[in-house]
Amino acid sequence: MTTAAIRRLAVPTPEELLGRARALVPEIRALAEETERNRRLSPDIIGKIRDAELLRTCRPKSFGGFEYDGEVALRIALTISAACASTGWAVNGAVSNGRSIAHFPIEAQREVWAGDADPFTCACFAPTGTAVPADGGYVLNGTWSFASGCDASSWVKLGAFITPPHAKPPPDRGPGQAFEGAFFLLPIDDCEIVDNWFVCGLAGTGSKDIVVRDVFVPAHRVLLFADARSGTAPGAQHHRNPLYRMPLLIHGASMLASTAVGAARGALDAYLEMTKARKTRGALAGGQLPMAEFATIQLRYAEAAAAVESAELILLTDMRNMTQKLYSGEEITVSDRIRWVTKLAVQAVEALNASTGGYGLHLSNPVQRAWRDANAVARHVSLNWDAVGTMYGQHAFGLEPRGQY
Repeated sequence: MTTAAIRRLAVPTPEELLGRARALVPEIRALAEETERNRRLSPDIIGKIRDAELLRTCRPKSFGGFEYDGEVALRIALTISAACASTGWAVNGAVSNGRSIAHFPIEAQREVWAGDADPFTCACFAPTGTAVPADGGYVLNGTWSFASGCDASSWVKLGAFITPPHAKPPPDRGPGQAFEGAFFLLPIDDCEIVDNWFVCGLAGTGSKDIVVRDVFVPAHRVLLFADARSGTAPGAQHHRNPLYRMPLLIHGASMLASTAVGAARGALDAYLEMTKARKTRGALAGGQLPMAEFATIQLRYAEAAAAVESAELILLTDMRNMTQKLYSGEEITVSDRIRWVTKLAVQAVEALNASTGGYGLHLSNPVQRAWRDANAVARHVSLNWDAVGTMYGQHAFGLEPRGQY
């Protein structure tokens, strides 16, 4: 009997789950450079994450989960991401899938969570594939990018347009598009993984390309974009907990943002530890002067600390408020969905990395790694400041925000 199986005789509290995540931090941090170099998560770490039952955090109780809300998931995500952003990014997706898969029809949930396994899952939400209707389902084709954690995953969610035979998907994927979009859930063995993940940020996520050729996906493994956005997904009807009616992309975007915020927290801690013992080496500026006594260093740290603490507070408070709205039956509005915490995380790591000196050039430097990783997170379309900031401004001025939110 495994450790996880023994633990499952009693449901852990949120603090117990968070404690298990914290217990993994030293090893995850020690492996961060190796994870980046290998371009994928350590199988040993994945096994320990399973044993700690972290993947069951948000999963429905009817499938052996704990049904904890997004705030619990975010605290776990922030903890792991502070140790290694790449590990946090991949694990965050797997943890949040306890919510996202619950949106799919109940038959699909039974397939994924059958037995006592804790399957890892990955996703490529951008609808870069086509799905042609067929008897009982769809025939899926396409190529998808950024399948984070695909090497460790058993299942993958892929976005595609439902396309009539002999038709081409519309070039305009905005509101009013001619073809309906949906997420398609299929075993990873039905896909080809293309090893093309050679990048400067979030390198350890193994976010490779996925290729699918003429794969049949039954209708019960399909979730329409419209249902995912509205919180009226078919799978949510089978669970009493209103948490499973939260629009899919809201929870996912918050989890992704937590990677940048967690990375910034990890950089802040590493910067403080390193700088306390550092002295200047420059001949012109004078050598052997304690770096901690420089006002510029103190200001850099203060600026970063303020940004990190603000980002953490906003992220957790917004998730708490949206969860309360779900429980009270209130609608989650556009203003609830548009957030800017990733901008604060990038601001923090920029301030720290700019004052690491020559030591900051080493790839092994945790501050520099966090700087690269947080900037990589900020390039995600759901978190990009230019896109999200513009939508926030549009909403503030009474205009209809354009884009995903």
